[in-house]
Amino acid sequence: MASKEVTDPVRMEKIVSLCKRRGFIFQAGEIYGGLNGCWDYGPLGAELKRNLKDYWWRKTVQERDDVLGMDGSILTMEQVLVSSGHVGGFSDPMATCKHCQKHIRFDQLESMMAESEWAQSLAGITTMTQPGEIAGTAVTSDELKRWVNKQGKKLAAGLALVRNPDSTISFFLEEAQRQQPMTLWYFYQLMATEQLAQTGPMNPCPHCGGVLSEPKQFNLMFQTNMGATGDDIAYLRPETAQSIFVQYKNVLDSNRVKLPFGIAQVGKSFRNEVNPRNFTFRSREFEQMEIEYFCHPDDGMRLTDEWLAERLKFYGEIGIPREKLHILDIPDGERAFYSKKTYDIEYEFPFGIQELEGVAYRTDYDLGVHEKGSGKSQLYFDEETKEKFLPHVVEPSAGCDRTVLALICEAFDEETLTDEKGKEDVRTVLRFVPRMAPIKVGIFPLLKKNDEQVQICRDIQKSLQPWMNVFYDDGGALGRRYRRQDEVGTPFCVTVDFETLGEQGDELKGTVTVRHRDSMEQERLPISGLLAWLLERVR
Repeated sequence: MASKEVTDPVRMEKIVSLCKRRGFIFQAGEIYGGLNGCWDYGPLGAELKRNLKDYWWRKTVQERDDVLGMDGSILTMEQVLVSSGHVGGFSDPMATCKHCQKHIRFDQLESMMAESEWAQSLAGITTMTQPGEIAGTAVTSDELKRWVNKQGKKLAAGLALVRNPDSTISFFLEEAQRQQPMTLWYFYQLMATEQLAQTGPMNPCPHCGGVLSEPKQFNLMFQTNMGATGDDIAYLRPETAQSIFVQYKNVLDSNRVKLPFGIAQVGKSFRNEVNPRNFTFRSREFEQMEIEYFCHPDDGMRLTDEWLAERLKFYGEIGIPREKLHILDIPDGERAFYSKKTYDIEYEFPFGIQELEGVAYRTDYDLGVHEKGSGKSQLYFDEETKEKFLPHVVEPSAGCDRTVLALICEAFDEETLTDEKGKEDVRTVLRFVPRMAPIKVGIFPLLKKNDEQVQICRDIQKSLQPWMNVFYDDGGALGRRYRRQDEVGTPFCVTVDFETLGEQGDELKGTVTVRHRDSMEQERLPISGLLAWLLERVR
């Protein structure tokens, strides 16, 4: 099994660069310095995201008899989130660096330290070979004092800085490097001894090495005020699930459905993340694709496994191979207190294996707390068995933005090509499955100055546009146009040439060249059959 610690930062940098260069994803408010944790999807990114959401809706709602859709309000009344437990308990432990003032989620400190450059340089200091009896061992306070006295004025300033709570480990490293290399190890021991006496075990800032404050609970929800006087409190919803639970009875009664059945929703959610990171993976504004599947208590465990299999199948259909997905069965003691079973579906991102989707058996917790909070019965009456009970819930909850990022990471490829003269060239290509590709077809005239070729291209464009997203391009050499479409993941390119006009004989008149992105092979197809041929491959 792949390790969560295995990363490829160079590949990730190339992907981020491509996303900006080709119009997939931009930093929100970039010209003003950027809004941290928020992202804007450009033309190609918006198409890719729309393709994903539409396909999820099609497979989850339109092609199933047991799932209905809804679109809940983003603004959520306070009472809903009080009942759900978000107002009282939706928070993360957060510490603040006394030096650089950055906020750090305390539960992520260990992983952030593992990625810190100065922390990695410190890792070898305690094992440096030193002269004398204290080589490779911890220094006692008496030995440290003797060493400081021996150094005299050389380290007097350093000792004063160590005793300053605003000093940073990274400063000590820089200071020591200006002196003898061996003093690095002593500086670390000096710093550790002094800070241990002042603040207890060290929790240095992963950004600068400064001292961290004691962790405090940090509310993850965005609060707003409503009404003419602003006295009414509401929240930007932290998840799409709660509107489904609150409207469960209305959907049940208005649509005459029977258990088991699900309610699906795609929509924005908001969390005031302490540390947004890894491009769009962890953001403050994000989109979820979520299902709450209501069932009899006896069926919950079985349906959880069935939904896991269904979701794995979906990822294969959108181009994420099974071998890149990992199933984490959350053990007892680590699941949410109300969950009897939770699976995390994880993907091998270039920044490590991370969660794409959770499939959780939430029992009757959600309907139970809203029944208690609202005073309205949420019981289901089974007409066949004459039984009344509170339905249990299985929740497959996927991150839309995370899945878009996974699609881009999986599709990204660099291929070295060699021409007839032996010259090598690197082709950048996004190998999206056709149904996910932002542009399905590129349409080119061989010569843009040939009016007849251009007119035929425009006619083809008009015939395909009602069915799929296409792109007309007549700029530059044909090879460059192909490469541009490769870089944005267009699976097929259609070229109108002189054979199309019949200038090379009637045999090929009315046909076009279709070039395949992945193999770069070409074939000729009649224009009259082009739409049917494409629809068979891009849906």
